[in-house]
Formats: sequence, C-alpha cells, structure tokens
Amino acid sequence: MNQKCQSLTAVNSKSAIDYLPVEKLSQLQSDRFRAIVKRAYTNTDLFRKRMDDIQLNPEDIGGIEDITKLPFSVKTDLRETYPFGMFACPMKDVVRLHASSGTTGKPIVVAYTGNDLNIWSSVILRTLAACGVQKNDIIQNAYGYGLFTGGLGLHYGGES
Repeated sequence: MNQKCQSLTAVNSKSAIDYLPVEKLSQLQSDRFRAIVKRAYTNTDLFRKRMDDIQLNPEDIGGIEDITKLPFSVKTDLRETYPFGMFACPMKDVVRLHASSGTTGKPIVVAYTGNDLNIWSSVILRTLAACGVQKNDIIQNAYGYGLFTGGLGLHYGGES
C-alpha cells in the first residue's frame, strides 16, 4: 500500500477496502453479488418470477460478470407492486421509509433497514475520506432533504 493510501486508511480504517488488490476486490464483489441475487430471489416475488420466467436460478450466477443474465427492474415495477411488493425484508426490519408524492401515478416507496443505513453511511464516509475530508473538517450539505434521499446519505456519512 503506498503512502497516500496508508494516510487515507489512517483517517478512516473503513477505506482499507478501497485499496484491496484487484483480485481480492473482484472476489469480494462476486461473493456479495451472488448473495444479493440469492436474497432477492428468495425474498422478492417479482424478481423470483422474472428469473423463473427465463429459467435462471441464483446458482447459475458465478460472479459479477453474470449481471447481464439478470432480468431488469423498471420504475413501473415499483408502482405496480405498491406499496411494499419489492421489499426484500420483513417490515419489522424496516427503520425508515421514503416515498414519492405520487403526482405522476402511484407513489414509489423505498425502505431502509438499519444495516442499509450503516452501509450507506460507510460508503459516503469512505468517499469523503478519499476526497481528503478529515475528522475536524466542516462539511456543507447542499443537497435537499426532500424526496431525493441523497442529502440524507451525505448527512449520515458526514456524521460518521
């Protein structure tokens, strides 16, 4: 690891993942991708139906390179399964809901678990650290806190 990378990981040890050797990073990405596909297949009726329709099983996914085999989800899927049909977790695990107003149709509802918020915060923290932001720096969050949830991500990451 070069000196710049060492100094970044000293600021935030969570940034170490960003400096993995390419082979280890690729393996980690593939492992996590397979886990996501299996979770979506197991817990989301629409995703399972779409995969079954094309005779694709989670076990057919070898790694990230197989992303092109997966069926697409589009915005209308969120509306057609309103309100909670695309959730891949039980409602008892949901700690935050974000919803659109529904001015162009049914509202779109997105749920976050505590783990989702922790990952989101960690990713933003890593991004800020990579930009040189340090613990005592002041961050101005100019994102809105309305329906665009990006402002909250920066908020959580900045607090981390």
